Amino acid sequence: MSVRRNVTAWAPAALVAVSLLTTSCAGQDDAASAPRTTPSASAPHGYVEGAQEKAEQQSRLVLNDPRSGDTRVLDLITGKVQEVSRTAGTAELTTDGRFGYFHTSGGMHVLDGGAWMVDHGDHVHYYRASIRDVGRLPGGPGTRIRSDAAVTAVTGEDGRARIYRRAGLEKGKVGSPRTLPGTHAGAVVPYEEHLLGVTEAGKVLMYDREGKRAASANARCEEARGDAVTRRGVVLGCADGALLVREVDGTFTAEKIPYGSDVPEAERATAFRHRPGSDTLTAPAGKRAVWVLDVTERAWTRVKTGPVVSANTAGEGSPLIVLQSDGALHGYDISTGKQLSKTKPLVTGASAAGTDGSADPVIEVDRSRAYLNDPKGRRVYEIDYNDNLRVARTFDLDIEPALMVETGR
Repeated sequence: MSVRRNVTAWAPAALVAVSLLTTSCAGQDDAASAPRTTPSASAPHGYVEGAQEKAEQQSRLVLNDPRSGDTRVLDLITGKVQEVSRTAGTAELTTDGRFGYFHTSGGMHVLDGGAWMVDHGDHVHYYRASIRDVGRLPGGPGTRIRSDAAVTAVTGEDGRARIYRRAGLEKGKVGSPRTLPGTHAGAVVPYEEHLLGVTEAGKVLMYDREGKRAASANARCEEARGDAVTRRGVVLGCADGALLVREVDGTFTAEKIPYGSDVPEAERATAFRHRPGSDTLTAPAGKRAVWVLDVTERAWTRVKTGPVVSANTAGEGSPLIVLQSDGALHGYDISTGKQLSKTKPLVTGASAAGTDGSADPVIEVDRSRAYLNDPKGRRVYEIDYNDNLRVARTFDLDIEPALMVETGR
């Protein structure tokens, strides 16, 4: 499919005076977690108070049963399961890579998953610490949360966005937020020391971290729904395809990645999933296909799969992984659409089709494995996606893990 590129560039009106996280390691400790108790001159490189630095990614799965409220954290390094405080009535469970956000009608319970990474581009630091409750944020179902190393943006259903300092959450406290002016369609996304938002009319806006307008342009994203942060920039789902917002040497550009043909509203990409750090995104394309967006190549591919429950990919030559209504995982070659592999049915009963009103199972993907929750079967599968979707490990649980996110990434 040929792709038309429309690029709009603009320079920010003002840059943040003090960066809370630089691309070098000069300020990494303040951005990563709580302040040091030892002098900075004597602290080892990458030191974070109360955390252990590790040589490999410290992945953990946060699991919740909305009906009972039972919540567990599965450590994928040790295989051990830890019981944490109950949160009943969770309508949605989301994460920003470290914190789990339990969206309920009474607000959002915040759980520090105790595993995270700090990416400096040329190298990465991995940390693990104790799991702990942080508190509650205002909002609930429909609230969207996006974070970077310095701030957490909480956008409510009313479009109002509140900005919290990340350091407060890392210390176990919910501080006082700043509120951005106006209302926004979709989530406000922290990016390159700025905040990216889209008005209800489709105009793309940039703010500094103090909430002041920092840039403006003619870039538009009509009917904005869905977003993802990649190494290439922020991707926004729009009515006519995607908008890629990038920053290079203090200048932001906005580039259209159109579908290339008219796409019915019900088949647009509005909810992206991908491996953190990857530039390949997936999104449902209606009920029987999946969109794959290669951000590097600025190209969309529509893969016909049959009834889709969930989909994801590691990108970079890995297969598209699709949970279909037969309860099995199917692997597809993204470029040809050919099915490469298929597992036996893994997800038990009606949850595979989502017909019982419960949340659909999800596929979480990291650099070497994928994870699939089976609520009725009370288990989680670890999948080697580079070995024909081989089931590498099965974790049996004492709860129904209807909701699942992966932290430590």
